[in-house]
Formats: sequence, structure tokens, C-alpha cells
Amino acid sequence: MERSASYFVQPLKLHNIGEVIMDADVLIIGGSFAGLSAAMQLVCGCRKVVMLETNKASHGFAQVSHGVLGLGGDTPQEIHTTALSQLNSYSSFQLVEDVADSVEVLEEGFAVISAQSDTTFMAKKLILATDIADRLPDIPGIKERWGRSVIFYPDSHGYELKGHPLGVLATSDLSFQQAVMIPEWGATTLFTQGQFRPEEEVLNHLLARGVRLEETPIAYLQGEGDSLGGVILDDGRKLTLEGLYVSPKAGLAQSFVSQLGLELEASFHGQVVKVNGFKETSVKGVFAAGDISNSVQDEALAIVSGAMAGVGAHRSLISKR
Repeated sequence: MERSASYFVQPLKLHNIGEVIMDADVLIIGGSFAGLSAAMQLVCGCRKVVMLETNKASHGFAQVSHGVLGLGGDTPQEIHTTALSQLNSYSSFQLVEDVADSVEVLEEGFAVISAQSDTTFMAKKLILATDIADRLPDIPGIKERWGRSVIFYPDSHGYELKGHPLGVLATSDLSFQQAVMIPEWGATTLFTQGQFRPEEEVLNHLLARGVRLEETPIAYLQGEGDSLGGVILDDGRKLTLEGLYVSPKAGLAQSFVSQLGLELEASFHGQVVKVNGFKETSVKGVFAAGDISNSVQDEALAIVSGAMAGVGAHRSLISKR
């Protein structure tokens, strides 16, 4: 039987500072793909869920989602709107447009203070599903094309560029792995920027895959609008390119990651929150999903990650651990 709207605890006034308390089984911070997916698992399990987001979530950098089963070609905003309308049909779900400012670990749960409304959100479990900040190389022309013709993950944004000249801009030794994948879609040049040199075994693998190495650094990108037509090298040469793959460094800007003392680990694009198979972090009762914990930024993987976090939080509530 579906629970009524009174399933939510009514707001209570604290006597000392006038804050408002909103109670839930699980508080989800972040309303992008991972957060929405986690919420769906929990409301289907008849759990009280409060999602805290600004309604300005970036939903990643792409204009259109590719490689997402049943959703290919939809914009991230369209997917967000559809998912939110489905969640709103459950009386145990509540969306609050606000920003988390600080978090406190309690004896039996967590208290999250908002930045805008001075509200205190109380929850037994916490799911972090926030976006990360992409730190791109400081090369003119990259930022304005990011998510269009300058992209990150070929499995999500490779098919649409197939048959065109492509490049990989090395930002670390891990970029060699990225370059090995790209020839599936088009002739590939790896730009080492004169800083990164693959070891012999890796080099042989790249060459066997048909990857061409260019050691002269890229000076800037050229093209009409957000399209890419080519790159200009430091020595003045122009190489024709229609797609450039870049691995940005991830920035975990949220202060509550450090407030909770969450353990981090290295990933392809920088540090992410370390989680177990059910997306629980090093702090019991705190789960992390999506880009904040995934080694690869991808819409489909974010959805799966969120679902696992929702299942993990639900299991944790049942076992009361």
C-alpha cells in the first residue's frame, strides 16, 4: 500500500537557533543521474527520501547522451525531467532546492545544514551524488568546445565522430590507455605535449594500433563555433582534427567530503571517493555514487552507480548497521 504524504515528519523548530528539521531515511545530496537513480531504488523500497539539489545540476558536460540504453539522443535535461516526474509520483520522495553546506555525524545518522535556507536535514543514511569540477588543460580553444568536439570518454562519444581524424591530448601516462581505444573510430594522433613518453611495450602497442605520436605541443585549437577543424602546433604546423579526447583532472570541491573524512583513491581523472561494492564509503552509513566515486565519467555508469548506492543504503537500513 502506498504511503500518504504524511509519511514525512513535519518540520520542527529548534528552540535555540530557529532552524528547521526535516527527517528522512536517506538524504541524497545531488540530483544528477546517479542521485536520481539512487532515489528510485529507495522509494520503490518504501523509504523516505529527501533529495537536496539546486535544480541547476550540470548533468555532465555533454549536450546529448549517447550509449544510454533507451535514452540515446535525449538531452541530459530531458532525462532529468522525466526521472524527476517519475519520482514525484511516490509520496515518500521530496525534492528540496537547496545547497548542502556542512554535515555532522550523529549517534544514529547524520545532520546536514543547508547553505541557503538554514535548514537542518536529519537522515539515517547519506548518499553523496554530487558533480565534480573538471580542470581542463590551459590551451586556447579547449574550454569552449568541451563536451562538443573536445570530449572525454570514447565509448559515450565516439560513434558520432567515427570516420573522422581524431586526437588524444596527453595529460598523464593514463592517456596512453585512452589513445589505444580511439582508432576504433578514426585515424588517431596522440599529442604527448613533449611531456609524456610511453615506455617501449606501451609504445609498441600504440603503434600496432595505428596511433601516430606527435611530440610538438598544441598551441591552440581552431574551428567554427564549438566545432573543431584542427590544432595549431607550437612550430606553426596545422593538423586537421575533428575530435580531440582530453582527460581532465577531477576536483572534489565539496567541503563535506573533507568534513566527513572520507577516504579517497586515485582514478583515471584524479582522486575520487573510495567505496565498496555497494558504494559505501569509509564512513559507515555514507554512500557515494556517480562521478564523485566512479573512475570513469559516463552517464550509463553513473546510473548504475546510483542504483547500487540506493540498494546499499536500503540494505543498510534493513540490517540497521
